Amino acid sequence: MDSLTNPTIPFSTTTASSTNKRKTTTPPPLPAASSGPIMDTRIWSRIPHRLLDRILAFLPPWAFHRFRCVCKRFYSLLFSDSFLRLHLLLSPCLPCFLFFPTTTRPTTPGPYNQRPITHAYLLDPSGTWRRVPLRVPMGLTPSAASNGIISWASDSAGPKLVLLHNPMSGLSAHLPLPQTHRLCPSVGLVASDSSLHVIIAGDDLISPFAVKNLTAETFSVTGYGPPPSWWAPTSPLPRLCSLDVAGRMVFHCGRYYCMSFSPYSVISYDPCLDAWIKIDPPMRRFLRSPCVVSCNGRLVLVAAVEKSKLNVPMSVRLWGLQSCGRNWVELERMPQVVHDDFVVAEGGRGFDCVGSGDRLAMVVRGGSMEIMVFDFERKEWRWAPPCPLKEEGMMGGGLSGFGYEPRLATPAIGLLDSGSVSFQEV
Repeated sequence: MDSLTNPTIPFSTTTASSTNKRKTTTPPPLPAASSGPIMDTRIWSRIPHRLLDRILAFLPPWAFHRFRCVCKRFYSLLFSDSFLRLHLLLSPCLPCFLFFPTTTRPTTPGPYNQRPITHAYLLDPSGTWRRVPLRVPMGLTPSAASNGIISWASDSAGPKLVLLHNPMSGLSAHLPLPQTHRLCPSVGLVASDSSLHVIIAGDDLISPFAVKNLTAETFSVTGYGPPPSWWAPTSPLPRLCSLDVAGRMVFHCGRYYCMSFSPYSVISYDPCLDAWIKIDPPMRRFLRSPCVVSCNGRLVLVAAVEKSKLNVPMSVRLWGLQSCGRNWVELERMPQVVHDDFVVAEGGRGFDCVGSGDRLAMVVRGGSMEIMVFDFERKEWRWAPPCPLKEEGMMGGGLSGFGYEPRLATPAIGLLDSGSVSFQEV
């Protein structure tokens, strides 16, 4: 799948977080075409298939959308169990970000019409945008991501249909319908090669015209038995919680986490203990646009801090949850020169945050295409290249992003008895 932006486009305003001095970096130039001898094409025809398959297994997942057009045998590899297992073992780990065009979600029960989401955009570690075609039924919105799988939840009020979809292969499977009627619940997903766990929480429809955060349901399946045909209720949600309207839940170290508003707090759920707890965030009276993400091996709280009356400069700060599970420690603070640029781009509209590997991305709300990326490893803040969605006139309500590791094979989808469906174009 071809990149839609030139990979040589630099990230602008690259600034180290440990200092307030601004520096601009330019990515290294692309390597020139090799002037050495070209391999005889007849050699490729004589390479044993097993050796050729091993070479192809090292390719990144998005390369398969192009190479499957080479010949029938290459196309058949996408459906070969032995090749997919080999790809799982050998393919590089590439923590990326996957962004979708968003529209306004329903705030009241009733009919809701939405254009189908036909494609997404992948931002890879090199800063290159890649277009990912989607073939997902209309009326679904992406809600969570884990291990190469995107979960989609139905937009209409009522029992939520949850569809699991692999954008790289086009393979999909749906879960049984839960019992509780909801409007816009928070959804969490954690998938591995041998298990799958999904949670839906909050926004219970207590009447045709009112919602309340009361209950949650979970669905679990492992490779050691047939999947259940029902959702299991959890213990009641904490009193007076108001879950994130964006429906984001993060899984970290065996627990789910999500933001609660009015007042701000972080809600945590332990599936093993079936227990919900509230965690107070730091400086909660002065936070704006708080988000929890899993990044750099830690649970990170990202928020803008506004304490102008106390003569404390406005900033964007990152806190990490300590091992006790209750207290926070400040990890990073956006340098002032970067913060000044970010405030201009944000314009008071707020931002959302997602994490992937050692990087996190802050997406400006309100139809903006601006994305600020922070690299924990390099301690750098930088602007991502412009998203191609704007050039296609598809920005609308803006961007919705997820930390995403593209994978050609996702065995967790095959664990479901509901039957998997391929939405690939043949």
